[in-house]
Amino acid sequence: MRIGITGHRGLPSDVAAEVRAGLVQHAKAYGAAEFTAISCIADGPDAWWAQIALDAGARVEVVIPASEYRESLPEWHHADYDQLLSKAADVHHTGLTQSTSEAHQAGSEILVGLSDHLLAVWDGKPARGYGGTADVVAYARRVGVPVTVIWPDGASR
Repeated sequence: MRIGITGHRGLPSDVAAEVRAGLVQHAKAYGAAEFTAISCIADGPDAWWAQIALDAGARVEVVIPASEYRESLPEWHHADYDQLLSKAADVHHTGLTQSTSEAHQAGSEILVGLSDHLLAVWDGKPARGYGGTADVVAYARRVGVPVTVIWPDGASR
């Protein structure tokens, strides 16, 4: 089973803790030998899912939306990004250079295409910009990839 991730970044700490716990439960449900995590390893749910999968003994594959993607992420996340990337069993590229909304959507579409199932850390609201979580969920549903939404009751961004 290949499980992709999409989700909101910059979550409040209480929401982040609940989301992480939910991701851990999903990893336990699949079993380490039974799944590969697919992630763009951005800060937040993407990186959490990749690390949880590695901690569980599962494989991780990384999708890089653009060659300048790492530089577009917060500097404080670079070390985690590099560490997760170094442990990837496979890395997929869009071939794009600039880390734009279009590149992020292209990367997400590759991620969805590699996934049997998509976990979405999503508040159910429209995307704040093109390539946001809502757009990725809509794409996955359009192409027939099942989506499980992980969002704590009553939580907000």
